[in-house]
Amino acid sequence: MKPRLIVLAFLFTGLFATDGAAQFDGYALYNLSNQTTARLVNSGGQIVKTWTCPSTFSYSMAMKPNGNIVRTAVNSGNAINTAAVSGLVQELDANGQVVWSFTYSSADHVTHHDMELMPNGNVLLLAYVRRTAAQLQALGYTGSTAKYPGRIIEIQPSGNSASVVWEWNMEDRFIQYTDASKPSYLPIAEHPERMNINVTVTGGGGGPGGGIDWFHENGVDYNAELDQIAFSARYLSEIFIIDHSTTTEEAAGHTGGNAGRGGDFLFRWGKPANYGITGTQRIPSAVHDVKWVRSDAPNAGWLMFVNNNGGGGNTTTIDAINPVRDGYNYPWTPGTVWGPATYDWRHTCLAYSSGQSAADRMPNGNTFVAISQQYMYEVDASNNVVWQYNASPQKAFRYTCDFPGITALLGEDPCGLTTSADDLAAEPAWGVYPNPVQGTLNLTGVDFATMERFVVLDVSGREVKHTLPDWTLDISDLPNGVYQVAVEHSNGSRDMRRIVVQQ
Repeated sequence: MKPRLIVLAFLFTGLFATDGAAQFDGYALYNLSNQTTARLVNSGGQIVKTWTCPSTFSYSMAMKPNGNIVRTAVNSGNAINTAAVSGLVQELDANGQVVWSFTYSSADHVTHHDMELMPNGNVLLLAYVRRTAAQLQALGYTGSTAKYPGRIIEIQPSGNSASVVWEWNMEDRFIQYTDASKPSYLPIAEHPERMNINVTVTGGGGGPGGGIDWFHENGVDYNAELDQIAFSARYLSEIFIIDHSTTTEEAAGHTGGNAGRGGDFLFRWGKPANYGITGTQRIPSAVHDVKWVRSDAPNAGWLMFVNNNGGGGNTTTIDAINPVRDGYNYPWTPGTVWGPATYDWRHTCLAYSSGQSAADRMPNGNTFVAISQQYMYEVDASNNVVWQYNASPQKAFRYTCDFPGITALLGEDPCGLTTSADDLAAEPAWGVYPNPVQGTLNLTGVDFATMERFVVLDVSGREVKHTLPDWTLDISDLPNGVYQVAVEHSNGSRDMRRIVVQQ
């Protein structure tokens, strides 16, 4: 079988590798934390667009259909400073000029972590809210320190700013079962739609209540069809769904909205002990980037998320579940764990990350992963690596070639979907096989008259194997992973291919 064409390029961010026959042809949008430059990279590893932004990047960004980007940024002078604080969100045009800017930062609240661009142009944001120990103790809290309960706001841009048009607060969900004289005295296990104010969290200081960064909500997503919001909470080791069809007043209560339950949790999953039920904890520690699988991808409508230690032993997984839904509600049987019993689909990541990170399912069934502090990559349905790019953003975002924002920025046919006969004739004839490979790697179609060496490089570009001109190379002693092979010629040129070693 003829080997598939593989292209390799060295960029300022490191080594890039792609299998052009199997990857999803699109663009990745990213911005490194605390930097001002946003970048759009194509499937060939070329940075095709940059935005020089007026503020340092915080955590999340998105592209609009007109090609503008919306990004969270670090507000100068935040009074609250803890994990991934931003306080500022801006829309920038193709030239990096600010279209509108909104600051949500005071002594009592600040935005942080993720944002979600809604179909109507509004933006969902996560926020910390400062509450004193006395304020929380009045609600039945047994701790003795101040906390930051979570808040979700929706802002509506107008002119050069924006305004809050909807709000949901975690503290409106609080119940307790320690003091009958205080509000919301309810049996915890009978009310999983509410939050135990004295829940034991993992992280943020540990122990009941943890540190001041209480639940560490870090991911938010919006489902327009259901008008629902999903969010992930690291220190709770859970993902949640709430109703967005409510008014702000209804979101503070327990009735109203499409589901008829106000702002109460419609669904939660990951750690049953949080609501007083004995059951297997499926999210062992941190969780990030919950989202509904996109409508044009396999398993559309499922919930997927980064399960940071889902595989145990410092093994990060991308998990997806398909909760049972009845209309706008997710049935729960009293005394039992909210199902499903375990994940319905899983990808075991190529690298470990204790936090942050992101993933997405692509229309062709591939899975795109951004492992924070490591690299971005894409695997096919058989978990073969088909794309890798050595930038390490906290989050990154994949866009299809026909996304309107891409064509607005780059013009028609931005991915070069029309291939001419001249282009095909120009493709190199040489190749390597088998791929994936174990044992012996074979070379074909190379002119020995000009070949000097046959070289294997690891993902950092370090030479790990070489031989003088030969048709084969023994790689049986190499660990599993992604490598590049190079044929070096006497004129100083080097031809490259990517291989996957699977011993």
